[in-house]
Amino acid sequence: MISLFTLGCLLVCLVNGEDDSYHHNSHPYNFGYAVQSHDGTQFRKEEANGNGQVQGSYGYRDQNGILREVHYVADHNGFRAQVKTNEPGTINKDPADVKIVANGNHGFHNYGHFFTHDQ
Repeated sequence: MISLFTLGCLLVCLVNGEDDSYHHNSHPYNFGYAVQSHDGTQFRKEEANGNGQVQGSYGYRDQNGILREVHYVADHNGFRAQVKTNEPGTINKDPADVKIVANGNHGFHNYGHFFTHDQ
């Protein structure tokens, strides 16, 4: 499991190298991974079209089903992200240029004594 995570990190480093030509003359690519452990699952996938657009997602789901997932696009219009979550205490409120989609009902009963809707 750790080796899959390490391989994913190495691929990210190779794709996102310091070479400035990456930003002007990139090649299409597509990769992804998922790593499971006793306390949850981490995952990521990303693809580039070769014309300067990169899109993907990454996230974590714990053993209780609580999920945080980030979807993003980076292109000539900049970086844009949307966070999808069912974390207790989250609401649909968009800080900065980030879109948050919260479904706080799922799993809330497991954490209800720690959180209120006012937080």
